[in-house]
Amino acid sequence: MAAKLRRDPSPIITLTTDFGQHDGYVGAMQGVILSICPGARVVTLSHEIPPQDVHAAAFVLYQAFSYYPPYTVHCVVVDPGVGSKRRAVAVRTNQGIFVGPDNGVFSLVMKADGINILEAVTLTNPDYQLPAVSATFHGRDIFAPTAAHIARGVALAGFGPSAINLVRLDYRTGRTGAGQPDESRIIHIDHFGNLILDISARDIEDPEQVRFEIDDQVIHSLSYTFADVPDQHLLAYVGSTQNHIEIAVRNGSAAHKLGVKLGDVVKVSEIG
Repeated sequence: MAAKLRRDPSPIITLTTDFGQHDGYVGAMQGVILSICPGARVVTLSHEIPPQDVHAAAFVLYQAFSYYPPYTVHCVVVDPGVGSKRRAVAVRTNQGIFVGPDNGVFSLVMKADGINILEAVTLTNPDYQLPAVSATFHGRDIFAPTAAHIARGVALAGFGPSAINLVRLDYRTGRTGAGQPDESRIIHIDHFGNLILDISARDIEDPEQVRFEIDDQVIHSLSYTFADVPDQHLLAYVGSTQNHIEIAVRNGSAAHKLGVKLGDVVKVSEIG
């Protein structure tokens, strides 16, 4: 058995899945975790990720992970490649340990400010998996037991060999243009229909001299909050997630009003 890390007396394990709450899948994972690590505090980030939507899972994790203590184990199971040759991995950083499929779901976390990857391993050691591993439920049989054993203090080296070249989704960070309209993209659409862009406040030199174009709709300048515009009007503002720029409709849905989807382009240009 592998050497142990320093054990927290009441470890935290977060769960992010696309399982919903209708079935017993989440409950099965929680049962596995508590059987191995009875003192764990199991916290839900979300079980309402759209089915197989790795991009949405990556963003939800990115929204929340930095508000947890650095010893937290974040277990993510949005896994359209389950049972295939995709790797199962655990990644230790200075701001948490991440367990899940190597399908890009950790991409935004790994790009976040201040994140340092300290260690990454492929989960191949059957000692830390359930005795019978289903080809279609690695969340219960591999990821949940791994998260629980890590929470108990087992060092990552015991789970398998080092993992390099982790899969990364194609997320850009920051603006690339200088003086010309820049093509920002929508990286997430939240429950309210707000559009989160792949640029942040630091990419905007003058909030009063910036222009956002989506098809024939134009937004002039950044607003401070929703109340800065009339009801049902579009606005752009600095959002609550890592200062990303967002586009919304006051008391409405920007996604519905504009008819946009994930990955669509928003042109951003400085006016001055």
